[in-house]
Amino acid sequence: MSQSENRRRLISIINPRSPVSETYRTLRTNIEFAAIDSALQVIMVSSAGPGEGKSTTIANLAVTYSQSDRKVVLIDADMRKPTAHKTFQISNRFGLSSVISQQSTLQEVIQSTDIPNMDVITAGPIPPNPAEMLASKRMTALLDELRTMYDIILVDTPPLLAVTDAQIAATKSDGVVLVVDQGRVKRQFAQKAIQNLQNVNARILGVVLNNVKRRSNEEAYYYYYSADVK
Repeated sequence: MSQSENRRRLISIINPRSPVSETYRTLRTNIEFAAIDSALQVIMVSSAGPGEGKSTTIANLAVTYSQSDRKVVLIDADMRKPTAHKTFQISNRFGLSSVISQQSTLQEVIQSTDIPNMDVITAGPIPPNPAEMLASKRMTALLDELRTMYDIILVDTPPLLAVTDAQIAATKSDGVVLVVDQGRVKRQFAQKAIQNLQNVNARILGVVLNNVKRRSNEEAYYYYYSADVK
């Protein structure tokens, strides 16, 4: 896949004035309003199942944060099916799994992008025990160190209903955004994903509805629901 094909997913870069880009900025703003009473620095983005657009959403959200002069790092914590290295056209030779397994230092796996204010930590080589890695004290220490380096830390995880990784990551995050494909996921599966987050006392910031059809030529847009999620 060419760089232009990958960048087509990052509409916040290729067409920052589009309605879709504006909804990502709205998502960013709504998250900021949710942070009035407590800091939201580590934000996890997940979905109920695969193919709902969570990785596209978190990548564009990261871009919109960087465009607002925040120092941002995106962590690809989906160590089962990583995508960030493809999206940003960077190496995945070393990454999150390398740091947690102490094969690399944090500084060695932080990769700059051509987007001002934005860095990426790719997933790294696929490990045999991703859930245990995310649950480890080393993962907690890594996030603590990143808190001193960045304004916003965005964490992409596997889908909630597939494995336990996302629930584990949610316990280490300040808030969670759930991405739901309106035409793909049945209501009960979305509710189950929300229940999984509530079971670990995660702070659910809201739900992004993906692939809501527009009347214009845009293929889809993304709308943020303030999280009174039940």
